[in-house]
Order: sequence, then structure tokens, then C-alpha cells
Amino acid sequence: MSYNIVKSSINLWKEIKMIIDEKRINNILEKSIAPSFEEIDKILEKSKQAKGLSLEETAILLNVEDKEHINEIFNTAKEIKENIYGKRIVLFAPLYLTNKCINNCLYCGFRVANKDLPRKTLEINEVIAEAKALERSGQKRLLLVAGEDNISAPLDYIIETIKEIYDNSDMRRLNINSAPMDIEDFKKLKDAEIGTYQCFQETYHRQTYKRVHPTGPKADYDYRLEVMDRAMEAGIDDLGMGVLYGLYDYKFDTLALLMHAQYLDKKYNCGPHTISVPRLRPAPGAKMEEVEYPITDNEFKKLVAIIRLAVPYTGIILSTRESKKLRDELLDLGVSQLSANSSTSPGGYKENRKHESDQFYTDDERSLDEVVKTISDTGYIPSFCTACYRVGRTGEDFMKLVKEGKMKSICRSNALLTLKEHTLDYASEETRESAEKIINKLSQEVENKNFEKELKDRLKRLEDGERDLYF
Repeated sequence: MSYNIVKSSINLWKEIKMIIDEKRINNILEKSIAPSFEEIDKILEKSKQAKGLSLEETAILLNVEDKEHINEIFNTAKEIKENIYGKRIVLFAPLYLTNKCINNCLYCGFRVANKDLPRKTLEINEVIAEAKALERSGQKRLLLVAGEDNISAPLDYIIETIKEIYDNSDMRRLNINSAPMDIEDFKKLKDAEIGTYQCFQETYHRQTYKRVHPTGPKADYDYRLEVMDRAMEAGIDDLGMGVLYGLYDYKFDTLALLMHAQYLDKKYNCGPHTISVPRLRPAPGAKMEEVEYPITDNEFKKLVAIIRLAVPYTGIILSTRESKKLRDELLDLGVSQLSANSSTSPGGYKENRKHESDQFYTDDERSLDEVVKTISDTGYIPSFCTACYRVGRTGEDFMKLVKEGKMKSICRSNALLTLKEHTLDYASEETRESAEKIINKLSQEVENKNFEKELKDRLKRLEDGERDLYF
């Protein structure tokens, strides 16, 4: 092996060590056991400034056990979320393009060794039919999801689906959850006008990662870990991260996730736009028969709230893996985006093929209309907003506004406009009545009176037949 190759390998390893340092994470966790009440109080007071927390401070909160401090964590998370984004809850749906995959992830129904799963890659006309079915329910933003198979679903196919959905439906923004790719392919994806690119490390614990990803391209831990760097270098600056809770110790993976977020923020002045918090669920044909590192509902609620305190600027996404009861409770604990009425199989909307060829089983089966009503009933604003993507408020520009506290009024106003449009075009009578109460109340609470006047004018224009109005 030549000197240059050895040097290159050493530099790559140093770069990767900058992203995730397992030894440091374990040391932090060891030192944070049984924190004093004084330490906890000091960290909670700091967290109220909405400037984020260090890994050491986050670890201490993860080890909080007394009910009084946990309630204070919950209350602070709610306060921070509302101070930054207001009361809006963004809604979306996943659209699965293919369940064909060449990886063998032990926890996933799509794994290549699952010979009992009916395999399907949607034709373009079927993709459009899925998008139109979601559009009829009122969805305006989708997350396109594809298993990793460069033959059945190459990048050109994904880009074509993006173009056809934009051209043949009223979907206003498409986000992408797909396998990692190189910089040149990311540039092509950016040119297709996607919103957020989403890719989860699943677990940052290297040994566990290797065990649960035995074969396929996904077995390469380092290539997946550096996916956010390649996307950034290609110009995609809205990124979604996450781990699959249940694969390894949740405290370790939470600190590692935040270490990765801090690395991106330091290197690019732009941390993750979203953080997803999926928990391991049963899946048809999965190799893992039980969750090896179970996380209780109470632990899950605490970690979601702590993520809000640790990275206040990020959007926290909750999927339909969770029960409707828990999802409703998490609205008060920092969650800012929800999927609704989700199918995790190709063709699951138009053909109603739920559970036939799923990636995993969902729990919250409520319709979009039911979810909109529930959110409105609790005093939050169901939002279908896509404005930031379309006016260029992304990446570092978006983060700057969020960190300076300037997104709240924009988010609230755009959420109210999209909710008004939804009530006019899609909502049931009961949902419309609940939503109108929220619109009437919160449209009068805008701090800037000039902004309030313009918002009311645009709400009236929607009633008169205009559509797709935003700030």
C-alpha cells in the first residue's frame, strides 16, 4: 500500500472520528449518572434561553428520574417549541415508490432475504395515482421513500417521479428519503427541486450497526455517516436525520445524533432541518423478533422533549408508528411535524394495500381529517405550509431566522393560510368548525399589526377563491 493511500485512509478516519466519538459519548454517559438536583436546575434554567445544550448537559437530563424535574423538562420543551415555531404542526404523508431493496437490514420488512414479501415498484402512472389520492385527502407535501435498488429504482427514476408529481398534481413540495449517494447524484437531486433530503443512521453504535446490517451497500457505516456532508457539498442544505430507537441504548444514540448535529452546525453553519424519532416496530418478514433495547413510552416522551431543549431550532418529526394517544400527548412536548394516514407500502393509497407489503406496521390509523380535527381541538394549527422551500428560506438562511426567533410569526401566518385553504376544500363540517375557531383566534394574536392586517386580507382572498397564498 502506498504512502498516499495510507495517509488518505488516516485522514478519512480522523474526519469520521470528528463526527462520532463513541469513547467520548460513553465517558459522558458514565459521568452523568445520578445527577444532583442543583445540576439539573441549572441546566433547565439555561435551556429556557433556547440556545441549545452541550452533550454533557443533555446526558444529565437523560438521566433525570424524579417526576418534578421531568414535568419541568416537558413544560420547557413546549415553551421553546412555541416560542420558535409558534403553535403550528406541519402535516405530510410518505409515498413509497418501491419496496425492492438489495440490503438485508434485520429489522426491516423490505430486506432482500424476505422472500415472502410481494415486491412492487410503481410505474409512473401509478406514482401519479398515489399522489392524486393523497391530494384528494388534502395533503400538499409528501415524503418520497424508496428501498435501495439501483436497477428497479435508479436515481433517474426517482427524479422522473418528482417531475411528474409536480406536473400532474397540486403537491407543492416533495421531500426525499432514499439511500446515500455521491455528490454528483446529489446535485441532480437538487436540480429536481426537492425540499428536505432525509437519511437515518439507524444506530450510531458501530458494532450494533454492523450486526443489524450484515449485507448490502448499507453495511458501510462510514459511507452512510458521511452522507450529510456529501449532500451539503452538492448544495442540498435542508437535511433530515434520525435514529431507529430500539436498536441500541437510547441514551447513547441520542447523544450520538446530537453530536452529529453539532458537527454539521459547526462545519456548515447549518444543523439538521429535521430530526425524526422512530421507534422499532414489528415488520412482516423482519429477522428481529423482539426489541433488544426497548424504550418505554415515558422514556420516549422524555427524550423527545430533551431533543427539543438540546437543538431548539430543529423540526422534530413523529410518524404513525406511535399510537394516537401518545402522538396527541407529544404535541405538547416539542414535536413539530406529523405524518398522517400513512401507508408504508407501494400503492398503499390508491389501491388501499395497507399491511400487504409494508416496511413496518403503523399504529395510528386515523384519517387526515381526524388528525386535523384533533390538532385543532388541542389549540394547535394543522399546517400544510411549503413556503420556505419555495421562497429560498432554506439551510443557513432558515437556521439564522430560527435562531434569532424570527420564524414564529411567519410560521403561524402561513399555517393559518394553509389551514384556511384546507377547510375550504377538504375538511369535514366538524373539522371545519374546529379549525375556524383556531383561525379566528390566532389570526388576532399577531404581534405586528401590519402583518395582522395583511394576514386577514389573505384569509379573505382565500374565501373569495384564490389559492396557495403565503408569506
